Amino acid sequence: MILHSFSPVVAIEEPLFKEKKVQVFMKRDDMLHPDISGNKWRKLKYNLLFARAHGFRKILTFGGAYSNHIYAAAAAGKAFRMKTVGIIRGEAEYAGNETLSFAKACGMELFFVSRAKYRERHSEAFHDELREQFGKVFIVPEGGSNEHALQGAKEIVEGIPFPFDYLCTASGTGGTLAGISTGLAEGQQAIGFPVLKNGEFLNNDIRKLIPQSAQRDNWKLETGYHFGGYAKFNMPLIDFINDFKHRTGIPLDPVYTGKMVYGVYDLIKKDHFRPESTIVMLHTGGLQGIRGFNARHGNLIL
Repeated sequence: MILHSFSPVVAIEEPLFKEKKVQVFMKRDDMLHPDISGNKWRKLKYNLLFARAHGFRKILTFGGAYSNHIYAAAAAGKAFRMKTVGIIRGEAEYAGNETLSFAKACGMELFFVSRAKYRERHSEAFHDELREQFGKVFIVPEGGSNEHALQGAKEIVEGIPFPFDYLCTASGTGGTLAGISTGLAEGQQAIGFPVLKNGEFLNNDIRKLIPQSAQRDNWKLETGYHFGGYAKFNMPLIDFINDFKHRTGIPLDPVYTGKMVYGVYDLIKKDHFRPESTIVMLHTGGLQGIRGFNARHGNLIL
């Protein structure tokens, strides 16, 4: 497997941006790999390299039935010739959906747990149970967010070949934002758009992820663009995603990047960004989720 870190950065041209005197670009991390795309690829990369270097031949991780992380982890395990185990929140009836069918086809062993049990996913006692059941496994947290993920996310900043003022990303577990913050130059700011309702809790999670020596006041969260919570949506969001693809040719998913881009446009309208500033939006992938979304909601995403 080729472990490059290059993805294109493309200009987004809109009358709104000229009016507000800002330059806007999108870093297309969705194009890094067909199956291990976006921030999932970034966060898994150094987890897998560390695991292999320390003699692990099996990784175990966590996610929901439509998880981009589970999808990417299964594909990465296959590419690295490592066995994978997915601890899935919910019932086994979801095993036939497109996300989990793909994971199984990549060789991932799926183990379904109740929502109550899933809440123990950060517990060492639960991890010990899993090691007893599945043997010697390298455990990657939900979303892949840990110290190894930060190393991969930092490379996002290194891959932007020009000066910029703001780097915007969707936030689920906060690992991508944490890693980005460690790579920013003086005067640059990272902005995370939590996709979960009441996403203020991520402030603490992100601070815990960033090493004390790298803590800086160069990031913040915009918590008003979750559209009701994780995987929730309304038709204005869907219309925005479809219009954006029509205008730019760039597809957005409705769970992560679609909400972030909507938020950036709204903040530009509200003069949140100073004139003459340069804004980079990170496309974190997750496009595989559109198929499952359309299957559940009637082909809303074009």
